[in-house]
Order: sequence, then structure tokens, then C-alpha cells
Amino acid sequence: MIRITLIVYGVLSLLAVIAYLPKLVQFRYAFKKPPYRRASGKRKISVIIPARNESEIIGDLFASIQRQTYDSAFFDVNVIVKSPDDPTVELAKALGANVFVVEKQSCKGDALDGYFRAIGKEKTAEYAAFVIVDADAVLTSDYLYELNNALESEFDIFITRKFVKNYLGGKKKRTVFTNCSALTWPIIDDLGNKYRMQNNIPLNLCGQGMMLRSSVILAIGGWPYRTLTEDYELKCDSLLKGFKSMFYPYAVLYTEEAVGHRENVKRRLRWLTGYSQCDKKYKQQIKEQVKERGEVTAGEFEYLYGLYPLIAFAIVSILTMFTGTGMAIWYGLHGNELWLPAVCYLIALPFGVMYVLLLGYSVLALLACPEMFAPLSIGERLGMVLFNPFYLLEYFPIYLKSRVQIRKNAQTWEETERVHYDQI
Repeated sequence: MIRITLIVYGVLSLLAVIAYLPKLVQFRYAFKKPPYRRASGKRKISVIIPARNESEIIGDLFASIQRQTYDSAFFDVNVIVKSPDDPTVELAKALGANVFVVEKQSCKGDALDGYFRAIGKEKTAEYAAFVIVDADAVLTSDYLYELNNALESEFDIFITRKFVKNYLGGKKKRTVFTNCSALTWPIIDDLGNKYRMQNNIPLNLCGQGMMLRSSVILAIGGWPYRTLTEDYELKCDSLLKGFKSMFYPYAVLYTEEAVGHRENVKRRLRWLTGYSQCDKKYKQQIKEQVKERGEVTAGEFEYLYGLYPLIAFAIVSILTMFTGTGMAIWYGLHGNELWLPAVCYLIALPFGVMYVLLLGYSVLALLACPEMFAPLSIGERLGMVLFNPFYLLEYFPIYLKSRVQIRKNAQTWEETERVHYDQI
């Protein structure tokens, strides 16, 4: 039985790896820099900041906005709050920002849509683009200047490089969970989005530091997205509406990552729950679009089937380990020495293979964007890549929990725990 199980595991895993090989081609784009653009003129940009109950940490963002090298006559700052009594209102007014009160907001999408409805279509058309920035961000001084440069490109949606705000606050502001969470950004952008951009595939979007042309806002009618991951929802809708997206790494902002494990899991649970919401809403529409056209695009194929080989490999490995555990217990209880081969070949081997593959993936992500992790010591970076395979494997139980939340309709938009900084 051990030999048969091992053969089945080997054959199915090999088939999954072969099916995944075409996707590995995208990794060679990770070390290529997108073309740098230089704007021929200045464009008007709206900075949108959803800031419900963020008064304690938004000061860092406001300070970084005041340091922008881009001509202040060509950008407006717009802060969205839930209550007129929010202390953020006075801070925003001191900055000279516009304040929008959207009392009926149960998710970030409500806040954004409330802003666009308040300014109307005519005002929307006056801006070249809108950039969405979360209240926990810190912008580099040339951030808006580089966004204006990015608009020289023929794209509709732009995402920017994300560094880690925690690294600006010393070692007490970060843990191995913070570092592994930070590694997510080069995994998404360098190991994935650079390839997608070159092949006209909608990027995996992040609402933090995402810029949209005003033409996109007018086309979608404000902000119609209401899932927990409104950015991923826009990616799905891009497959239906044909929006082209770009990763522009020359515009950099700092975003905050969770320090503790519990908060980190809560964030990932929200993401995976939102992804499930989006799949439920858009997958059938995209399948119908493919059927009507009679052929599938690279972006549609990736969205519909891209993860299947990876999921199949994970399921085969996990089932093999469960089978091995059962065999080891059975043999052990009956005094049969085969318990040891069962442990070695059906438990340790599949887990070891998964760990080594995810370790290589983590190292590749680190090498793709080493400047992000420059503040970390060698020991911290080593600990990050060694622990990251466990961090990635934890997505499986988190995903199962997200499916339970979807079935119970228990998903909610919760406030995120913030890290406080004395000075940046």
C-alpha cells in the first residue's frame, strides 16, 4: 500500500507540475524593469483617502503629502469619513483637503462611490486620474510626480510599488509575520503582474496606491464594487470591460503590514473571503463571454483555470500525508515496522517537496525586489524566507474558513488594527 500510494502521488504530482510549467515562464519577467515614462505636461490628479476612524495614524500620510514635489496646483486631496464628528475631519481641513462625509458606508466601496457621486460626472471629467491611498500609507516625495509620468502610458489602471511602512519605525514594529506579509507584494507584482502587463492580461490589483483614469470611472459609473476586495473585483470586471492595467514601480508608497499573527490572519481571511465573493459574482459571466466569443483569451484562461494545477498538487500532497498518517498509526498499533516508511515516504516526503518548492518561490520573490527588504538584517531575511513556506501553506485553512463565512453570509468589513509611529 505504501508503494502504490507513493506511485499515485508521484504520477499525479508530475502531471500537475507539467500543467503548471507554462505559467513558470512569467518568472523571467520578474527581473525586467518596465519602461520609464517622462510626462510631456502636468495633469490634474485627485488623491482619494478612505479614512473611517483613522485619525490616530493618518498624520504620517498627510505629512508625506505636504512633502510632494509635484505642483500642488495639479492635485487635490479628498478625505472620506463616515461621521462628521470624526477627528480626521479637522486634521484634513488643516491640510487643506476636501472632506466628504459618507454616513451610509458598510465597506470601502461605499465610501469610494459616495465620493464619486458627490463630485458628479462633470467634476470627474476635470481630473486626468484618481489615485486611491489608504490612511495608513506614506508617500515618497516624488509619488505624484511619478504618477503623472505613468499617465504618459496607454493604460487605464495603474498600480504602484509598495514598500513597508513598518520598516521606517524600527525592529519593534515588525515580526516574521510582517516580513512574510511584505513578501506578498513582490510575489504579486514582480512574479506575476510584470508578465501580465506584457501580455495584455488584467493585473492582480491592489486598492492601496491604485490609480484609475477618469475615463474608467465614467465608464463604470462611479464605484459599483461592494465585495470585501473591491480591487480584485475591478480586476474581474476588467476581463469583461477590457480595461488595460499597468504595474509602475517607479512610483513608491509605504504601506503598513500586520505585526501579530492574529491580525495577519484576519486580513488574509478578509482577502480570501472577498476573492470568493468575486468568483461567485463574475466567474459565470466570464465563462459566458468566452462561450459567446468562441475562444478564450490568456487573461480569461488564467482567471478560470490558472490555479487548477497548483490546487491539484496541493490536494494530492495533503491527501497523501493524511493517508500516510493513517497508515503509520495502523502499522504502529499492530507492531509493524512499516510505520517508519509510511512516515518517511507518505508524510515527510510530500511535505518536504511542498516546502522546498515554496522556499524557492520565496527566495525568487526576495531577489526580485531586494531594495524593499534592505532595512532587514541578514538574519531577518533568512528567517523570512525559511518561514514563508509555512506562511503560504496557512492559506489553506484560512481559505476553508472563508468558504464557511460565505456560506453563512458572515463576511463583514472590519476596522484594521494599526501600528502607531512616534515619528517618520
